[in-house]
Amino acid sequence: MNSPLLGLRVGAIVFGLMTLAQLFRLAVQPEVLVAGHLMPLWPSVIAVLILGFLCFWLWNLSKPMHR
Repeated sequence: MNSPLLGLRVGAIVFGLMTLAQLFRLAVQPEVLVAGHLMPLWPSVIAVLILGFLCFWLWNLSKPMHR
């Protein structure tokens, strides 16, 4: 595996772990305070969609093309 493909795979794994963390936040629903204000859960839904898309996109880009 060459370096660009490895970089794409590592990026996909990082985005995948971040997606799992956001899903965990949605499941547990902890109270998160930012500057004394309660952080709502809806940004985590958006984060799951964006991070999940990036994970699958990078993983698909990292698949070697067959000639």
